[in-house]
Amino acid sequence: MEKPFTSFNDFGLSQEVLKAVAAMGFEEPTPIQAKTIPTLLTGKDVIGQAQTGTGKTAAFGIPIIEAVDRSVPNVQAIVLAPTRELAVQAAEEMNKLAKFKRLMALPVYGGTSIDRQINALRKGAHIVVGTPGRVLDHLERGTMQLRYVKIVVLDEADEMLDMGFVDDITRILSKTPAERQTLLFSATMPEEIVKISKRYMKDPLKIRISGDTLTAPKINQIFFEVRSGEKMEALSRLIDSADDAGVFLVFCHTKREVDEVAGNLKLRGYQADAMHGDYSQSQREAVLKKFKNSQIDVLVATDVAARGLDISHISHVVNYSIPQDPESYVHRIGRTGRAGREGVAITFVTPREDKQLRLIKSVSKADLKRGKLPSKEEVLGSRIENLRERVQEFIDDKNFDKFIAMAEKLSEGIQPIEAVAALLRFQFEGYEPGGTEVGAGAPSLDATGAAPGMARLFITIGREQGVRPNEIVDTVSKKAGLPRQSIKGVSIFDKFTFVEVPRDSAEKVIECMHQSIISGRKVAVAPAKPRGSA
Repeated sequence: MEKPFTSFNDFGLSQEVLKAVAAMGFEEPTPIQAKTIPTLLTGKDVIGQAQTGTGKTAAFGIPIIEAVDRSVPNVQAIVLAPTRELAVQAAEEMNKLAKFKRLMALPVYGGTSIDRQINALRKGAHIVVGTPGRVLDHLERGTMQLRYVKIVVLDEADEMLDMGFVDDITRILSKTPAERQTLLFSATMPEEIVKISKRYMKDPLKIRISGDTLTAPKINQIFFEVRSGEKMEALSRLIDSADDAGVFLVFCHTKREVDEVAGNLKLRGYQADAMHGDYSQSQREAVLKKFKNSQIDVLVATDVAARGLDISHISHVVNYSIPQDPESYVHRIGRTGRAGREGVAITFVTPREDKQLRLIKSVSKADLKRGKLPSKEEVLGSRIENLRERVQEFIDDKNFDKFIAMAEKLSEGIQPIEAVAALLRFQFEGYEPGGTEVGAGAPSLDATGAAPGMARLFITIGREQGVRPNEIVDTVSKKAGLPRQSIKGVSIFDKFTFVEVPRDSAEKVIECMHQSIISGRKVAVAPAKPRGSA
């Protein structure tokens, strides 16, 4: 009977690596580590099927660090990753693991100065973690040599194939010694991955986490039956019913759907942003920085854009579009429930997608439970409870003396309960029981602040994007065919803009302007909300 590996001490690792593992706070190996590390330490080729977040970087990183000879100042292991973020994350973790062995893992990737990477390579890097394009660039320049490489890792192999790196990978592998150890990790196993393994690997051991361990036990998995046109309303309800610490990652199939969902969320007042394959590296980094720093609460992305994303505080993953296969489902929901936290995985299922849901349940062994969307009253109750807790925190803190005089002035001649009720209406208008559902219809134009006969529109671009009033007027006039003098009331704020157009032309302007380009940025356009609405 095979000995179970329940501790890092069971692997026979060096004291330097064990010390690093303890310093990083690892208590026991994850399933992929327990199955992979012992085999890799013997020098055997391995195919590992695992998604991001399972601990696979340490699964291949620890054996690499044990195999590298510090006295040889050459690249002895190379890890290929599909994205800059994944390369940087893997290099950072490997450097932590190699801290007491005094080895160096160097990330190399495009979109940044190659000269700095060349200088680092000249100083000596034992391990290189890079994107295929930049690694190949170094090889062609002669600034990197792979003749001493002992181990090659293809990380997120399916993603690299999707991104068109197969030829680059082939050329890189041809530069490595024939006698090497090759490791391949992939969340899914399409036919192309199988072909690569047969061509470049020697009798690899295939390791796959069994179905019952694919999904984390701390993830509460729920599905909601909704029609396509109801998804945005359902998503809004779920975001509103979450507590203030809720951080959502929303998955869509297409780039167009990502833009539409993120745009609609912004129009509803949520701190949301999008990320997909059309985003430049700088745009992607800016969005990820905001998401990591909690400047946005909802990130809408495609599977490709989110690959390699490693953010531990995501509380909810939402499959706005049902995953196309069970492995993608497991890969998506693994983004939540990280670092010992509990997570929630939500899947929207339309009436035609019942068969796909049954397949996901069957293959992934996922414990998906049917959910009931919270009612408007329940959402309001949840939001009020969150507000009550925050108010209590301020009261306990006692640090609000300068507002006492304001409160006294505001409440002169008003009953305290009436003042609180009025403030609550100002905060939550649009969610009153028995009122109009959020998003169910266009707001009253009279309430938006527009001049008589005019409609006030909201556009998702502002001062931060460098837009000017004349540019707004020119674009609306050109797209909708309106005289420039009929377009009034342009008010530009940091992240959005209001503009007034003739009321009878409002629908035409929205139709012509929505998803158009202003200042090089795709914008969403919608009727402005009533002033003071949530």
